[in-house]
Amino acid sequence: MEIICKNCHQIYKGHYCNNCGQSAETHKINLHFLWHDIQHGLFHFDKGILYSVKQLFTRPGDSIRDFIEGKRVRHFKPLSLVVILATLYGLLYHYFRINVIHATSTDPKVDYLKFNEWMATHFSWVTIATIPIFTLGTYICFRNQGYNFIEYFILNTFKASQKLCAHIVTFPLLYIFNNTPHIQKVTILIYTIDLVLIFWTNIQFFNKISKTKAFFLSLLSHIIFLVCFITLLVIIFILKATFN
Repeated sequence: MEIICKNCHQIYKGHYCNNCGQSAETHKINLHFLWHDIQHGLFHFDKGILYSVKQLFTRPGDSIRDFIEGKRVRHFKPLSLVVILATLYGLLYHYFRINVIHATSTDPKVDYLKFNEWMATHFSWVTIATIPIFTLGTYICFRNQGYNFIEYFILNTFKASQKLCAHIVTFPLLYIFNNTPHIQKVTILIYTIDLVLIFWTNIQFFNKISKTKAFFLSLLSHIIFLVCFITLLVIIFILKATFN
């Protein structure tokens, strides 16, 4: 039976258009369609957010390498995944008024409350903005491993999603110890988890070199990130003070 594609008007046989890939079965857009789209776009175990998250916590380096090498159909798009997770975390941070910086800082020259609120409301953009800085460190340290800058950007985008998932899981600790002297210990714990995830993922991803070499290159890469990030913050504060 010949079918006329509703998308490009190509005449074809089968379940999918051989010109644009449109499915032969199109459903009326209603609540059932919306629920079906949410299930398969976000929560379908074999293709979507849950699949990508599961891979990032069971075989992170291997799954990211598979994605870069072309096995992408089951994964949720990496940038979209970061935006969704960062937005969710930012909303939690804002709604529950988490105030990590203010709780551990007393410098009267800096409005930590205002800065903390700005970070919460712009968390997804801040997260995305740090990915190129992470990528720079990765590219410098692992430049001889056969991947280009954009591929390292994808690697660090997935690692950002992995980190955000860990932050969401540990968020109850921030809430419990919010505005208490113990909040600093919680942030150190979360930062330690971040480092463990970074090293684990990189050691698995860069499987053509020894684990020891991958570990120390990952450490150097993170140091480069910290230096670049702190330098950038200092420049921003200097410029802000100059123009104010």
